[in-house]
Amino acid sequence: QVQLVESGGGLVQAGGSLRLSCAASRNIFNFNVMGWYRQVPGKQRELVATITRNGRTDYADSVQGRFTISRDNAKNTVYLQMNSLKPEDTGIYYCEADHIGSTYWGQGTQVSVSS
Repeated sequence: QVQLVESGGGLVQAGGSLRLSCAASRNIFNFNVMGWYRQVPGKQRELVATITRNGRTDYADSVQGRFTISRDNAKNTVYLQMNSLKPEDTGIYYCEADHIGSTYWGQGTQVSVSS
């Protein structure tokens, strides 16, 4: 079992920045993929960014160039640096990890961007 705990969400004005953190309960070195997803009421959860164990990253078109995902294996933590935030970035952000055929989710952290 893997527990994931997100933090760093909050309320920010458009154009501002936030950094989300996802702390895992065990070493993430061998985790194949870790990622961030977001969800707004009435819509499906959507991919924001992913990072593989080899450091390859992938982003949704809507956040490309504004968000950066990174991982610190020594701290068992994945980060999402969010810059130039827009009101449409508002939502609950979830951390996800793929490990040995299983998928784990955190409880989510709210990000609200005011115009």
